[in-house]
Amino acid sequence: MFESKPAKDDVDDPVEIMLRRTGCMELHYKVQECIAETQDWRKCQNEVKNFRLCMEEHRKTVKNI
Repeated sequence: MFESKPAKDDVDDPVEIMLRRTGCMELHYKVQECIAETQDWRKCQNEVKNFRLCMEEHRKTVKNI
């Protein structure tokens, strides 16, 4: 009778799929958490740096394959 919508977690977000493949998902979450807590991304430079380094390392790995 009623068509249920898929739960939010059941819908694959293309960004989340990409982040899972990089292995940098947890660092991405840390950036998001910091920004949510501080309301200022400038106060999250350490988290942003760690995420950026992880993404750069992933790009190097993919390039060498």
